[in-house]
Amino acid sequence: MDLLGVPIDELLPALMFLALGFLLFTGYPVAMMVAGVGVYFGLIGWAFGVFRPAHYEALANRIWGGIAENPVLVAIPMFIFMGTMLEKSGVARDLLNTLNILLRRVPGGLALAVSLLGTIMAATTGIIGASVVMLTLLALPVMMQSGYSNRLSTGIIAASGTLGILIPPSIMLVIMADLLSITVGNLFVAAIVPGLLLAAVYLVYIVVLAMVRPKVAPRLPADVGPDTNRDLFLLVLRSFIPPVFLIVLVLGSIFGGWATPTEASGVGAAGAVLLALFNRKLKWRTLCEVVQRSALTNAMLFFIFVGATAFSYIFRRLGGEQLVIDLIEYLAFGPWGLLFVLMLIVFLLGFFFDWIEITLIVLPVFTPIIAHLDLGHHVDSPMANAVTYWFAILIAVNLQTSFLTPPFGFALFYMRGVAPPQVSLKDIYLGIIPFVLLQLLVLAAVILFPGLALWLPEWYSAQPAPVGG
Repeated sequence: MDLLGVPIDELLPALMFLALGFLLFTGYPVAMMVAGVGVYFGLIGWAFGVFRPAHYEALANRIWGGIAENPVLVAIPMFIFMGTMLEKSGVARDLLNTLNILLRRVPGGLALAVSLLGTIMAATTGIIGASVVMLTLLALPVMMQSGYSNRLSTGIIAASGTLGILIPPSIMLVIMADLLSITVGNLFVAAIVPGLLLAAVYLVYIVVLAMVRPKVAPRLPADVGPDTNRDLFLLVLRSFIPPVFLIVLVLGSIFGGWATPTEASGVGAAGAVLLALFNRKLKWRTLCEVVQRSALTNAMLFFIFVGATAFSYIFRRLGGEQLVIDLIEYLAFGPWGLLFVLMLIVFLLGFFFDWIEITLIVLPVFTPIIAHLDLGHHVDSPMANAVTYWFAILIAVNLQTSFLTPPFGFALFYMRGVAPPQVSLKDIYLGIIPFVLLQLLVLAAVILFPGLALWLPEWYSAQPAPVGG
């Protein structure tokens, strides 16, 4: 049977991808829909003689070995627990208050405090929904009472709340490292400079805007906070130092080679519990809520992993990988053209889908292409798989926009669900535009200067392994 003069069995991968794109708009649960498309197209391939029933058994083995038994993915539940505990125990609320007091004399100080809190919390969890909701509930009413523009307030909260997928220890980076068969530790190190650069760009934008248009970001009264330096020191010691120390402990143990990301995630989870206990915020009810939310989030993520694994495995078995390579060769974009096409695809998909769907569905399709990118001496690095690490960071920076771009920017929906009624959806949509442009600016910088992503992992990988490590 032919379709447009091409045997239909050769078009099955393309039809499979089109079916996936159509069904993603139906609102059906993503995990079941992705897995269902894979299984049904496997049956269609069986009917056309290009897929064997024995492949289903191999699929089950891949799901078990690649997900259930994957030691790298064990880090995800612990990082989720750590971030949820810090949110539920009130540690984040105390941290915002301290940052607000420390920056009260700086133009746009409250917005800077929100951005810094988002950056610090990004190093504890990659759960964007939790971060955006927490920042909205904590900061938005205070910013509105302080006379801040609704658009600036919503924009900085949404942008800062999404830093968690880029700044390590990011759940998304763990998943990307597994999909691309690269080292999680090196990818974490590669993301540090671009992540902090993006956060720094936000801070510079806020200060400049507050100086040029002080009415949208008025300064706080100078008498806010403790009256004496001693009280201020005690406030910082109690509310600022402990969570920052926990983050340094988790990331330092990874980068120092003392612990794997999986082991460090356990340290972070235990540290979050001790921190809540230290602040006298650890109650039985709080612990139950944290465990329940962590379990539900973890189950949702791993259910999607199973569905995406089924889809990508069957897609490849039907010849999808070769189809993509043949299509790229036919279009003859060249390495740079191909890179920009891939970046554009990811950016456009971000208007409609979450990072989970984009990463787990699209990245396996792009993987065979990445290794063949020949950009001459542009990515000139002695590190193994340097182009793959650089490409992974480009995808990660690009995916920042997926949370902010309408019509389906998930951070916008999270925020709208808990924002005061005085904040309109129009305020939220207009508020994120400058921050999307800033994200694209940082993406362009990392494309033009690969060293932003590769310098630190080059140095890190060149260090001697610690004794006994």
